[in-house]
Amino acid sequence: MPEGRAPAGRIERRAPAGRIEGRARAGRIEKEAKQRDMAVNRRAYHDYFIDEKLEAGLILTGSEVKSVRGGRTNLRDGFVRIDGNEAWLENVNISPYTQANLMNHEPMRPRKLLLHRKEISSLIGKVRQKGYTLIPLRVYFSRNHAKVEVGLARGKKQYDKREAIAERDAKRDIARAMRRG
Repeated sequence: MPEGRAPAGRIERRAPAGRIEGRARAGRIEKEAKQRDMAVNRRAYHDYFIDEKLEAGLILTGSEVKSVRGGRTNLRDGFVRIDGNEAWLENVNISPYTQANLMNHEPMRPRKLLLHRKEISSLIGKVRQKGYTLIPLRVYFSRNHAKVEVGLARGKKQYDKREAIAERDAKRDIARAMRRG
């Protein structure tokens, strides 16, 4: 490789003292890109209006972590129950890990969410309002910690769902017309 040229795909900048700065920034971008979704509740956006989103930690056992990393999580019927000063993720199916032995986990057990007390008390006040519920939107890992994105949601009526479908179809037709001509 000729001297002074960086390998393809890598950005390097040399500081006056000869220090390379591009690598540190590239590592940070790679870490942000590693935060990918392990499970997504697409049905939530169809059935609910999501008014607010909140990130919460998730307490898992070892075999649950392996299953979540393998993408074997179903959030479809899940919800968050607030019990006193604790929040629990209910009705979320994390399939048993196939290579685990007798210490495998129960797939539908309630899992504790890690939230600050102020966040929980704020959510209690909002959930008591008519028509609000807490639902899991996605599960992901951030710096090797399991996280759940929880949404404060209001239920959609049937006509709201039809309206959203008609709007999506109209946008699709407009996009097709723009590509053709």
